[in-house]
Amino acid sequence: MERATEEILKQRLSSQGLERVKNIPNPRLHDFLARFLELLNPDRVYVSIGTPEDLEYIRNKALENGEERKLAIPGHTIHFDNYGDQGRDKKNTGILVPKGVDLGPSIETKDRDSALLDIQKIMKGIMVGKGAYVCFYCLGPTNSAFSIPCVQITDSSYVAHSENILYRQGYNEFLRQGPDTRFFKFVHSQGELDERKTSKNLDKRRIYIDLEEDIVYSVNTQYGGNTIGLKKLAMRLAIYHASQEGWLTEHMLVMGVHGPENRVTYFTGAFPSLCGKTSTAMLEGETILGDDIAYLRKKNGLVYAVNVEQGMFGIIQGINSKDDPIQWKALHSPGEVIFSNVLVTEEGKVHWIGKDGEVPPRGENHSGEWWIGKTDTNGKEIPCSHPNARFTLSLSSLDNVDPRLHDPEGVVIGGIVYGGRDSDTSCPVEESFDWEHGIITKGAILESETTAATLGQVGVREWNPMSNLDFLSIPVGRYIQINLDFGKGLKNPPRIFAVNYFLKNRNGQYLNEKNDKKVWYKWMELRVHGEVDAIETPTGRIPKYEDLKVLFKRILNKDYSREEYNEQFMVRIPEHLSKIERVKTIFESKVKDTPPALFEALEAQRKRLLEYREKYGDYISPDQLISR
Repeated sequence: MERATEEILKQRLSSQGLERVKNIPNPRLHDFLARFLELLNPDRVYVSIGTPEDLEYIRNKALENGEERKLAIPGHTIHFDNYGDQGRDKKNTGILVPKGVDLGPSIETKDRDSALLDIQKIMKGIMVGKGAYVCFYCLGPTNSAFSIPCVQITDSSYVAHSENILYRQGYNEFLRQGPDTRFFKFVHSQGELDERKTSKNLDKRRIYIDLEEDIVYSVNTQYGGNTIGLKKLAMRLAIYHASQEGWLTEHMLVMGVHGPENRVTYFTGAFPSLCGKTSTAMLEGETILGDDIAYLRKKNGLVYAVNVEQGMFGIIQGINSKDDPIQWKALHSPGEVIFSNVLVTEEGKVHWIGKDGEVPPRGENHSGEWWIGKTDTNGKEIPCSHPNARFTLSLSSLDNVDPRLHDPEGVVIGGIVYGGRDSDTSCPVEESFDWEHGIITKGAILESETTAATLGQVGVREWNPMSNLDFLSIPVGRYIQINLDFGKGLKNPPRIFAVNYFLKNRNGQYLNEKNDKKVWYKWMELRVHGEVDAIETPTGRIPKYEDLKVLFKRILNKDYSREEYNEQFMVRIPEHLSKIERVKTIFESKVKDTPPALFEALEAQRKRLLEYREKYGDYISPDQLISR
């Protein structure tokens, strides 16, 4: 350790903290800590290496300083974010790039030089009078080819507490990987707090990702999507490195679907927020490895995946005892759970949009004191909880956690699923013709309606390739090409599917019930193993009625009619053609270096649609295709 660095750390750290840091033989880590502790200038620093005592200390501090409060159920706490700090801040989130680097108009970037001056000015001395935490984590399982060590500096007990739940402790991973290891760095300050202990200076909210130094900066914000740096912010760093090293970082769940004779087939799935991702990962009868972010690597001609996390930062809206029994049980059992931006009653009970039972008449929520009928400054009624209200818990508290959650080898992937909000075009489940067709027509041209998980207008249909557009740190065209190339050399590539839980009829009624997805995944599991046939359409392969009828009866004890089937799986030619034109325009105008294969695949699909329309008309029932 250089003398200047050592002197700074001696001044800033306790004797125990200094010993813990010096035990890691990585001079770049020492320099990073010295540099930013000087900039932030906290009054005191607690270095956590993840011992039970460390974890307990941080939990207690979150209660002592008011960032969290106890609830009625032991272990449960409530945290509130500022009323204007309830979602990912796209406007003030950016990839830092040097002059002359262009990632394309779809990716928010900031000039690196000016952004670093901006963030350093805002952060200079921001922790005076406060305590800071230095915490060590690992993205992916420890002792694995997937492992990425991380270090976090934050002045928020809530952020540190959340990350202790969500991520594996990484101090030993720093020791294992030695002095030359690459590691990710996170610097966060919630800034000045108001009387509710929420971030006050939202006009100075900044979330910057510096690819050059592998540093994530986050300031004047508490909302987890902006501050839990190892989550979506770290995705940008990981995507950048994965693009150079031949693996993938994806916005995907990982789950085990249980087939005949105790067989488990692992699937990944990419969905934008509030599109059924967590409910899919939590399907009753299946097992969950993760609900949000996956790393994928190739080994011996197979695709392996791990969950980057060990916990869940889930959207709570709509969770109820009937549709979500496993989550419901965890959210009502003693244990470590952080609720954010839900309604809390005087008795310490919580309520949220879509929860069982009557809405309490009064309480406290994201808007402060709340009562039924309370309106905002625009006269709009404020719901009992924010639509993007969350819960944080460990996957180990769920009855359906997969036993291979921490397997350092990962799990072999049999299927990849893409899904979004689509009211009028795609059928409930469809298989692609092959890897290239799937990556392009199921993943790269994915569209979905916006939700409350991001700040801005709700209900606008947006293009979101692989459900990963918000988190890319490389040009979109390059990202798609990397996904296409990933399929090369695979012995038995995972089958690629699309699902759509939000298809409606002409009267605006949903054509799927919430739990119908149980059937779609059982069908996909059988397709992976070649145990059921499919019907070919111009856009992919769909299930046969006879197979779905059996699955609906066995899994849901539901009589599934041919009328339902024909309406759900109708090929909607005009809507598909419109979608192709929409996304072609986007790729032609907004995407640099679009792979030629994408335009070729879209043109081939357009021609198939036109051929089918000439023969069958605009709307084709599966029965017509069977009889051809």
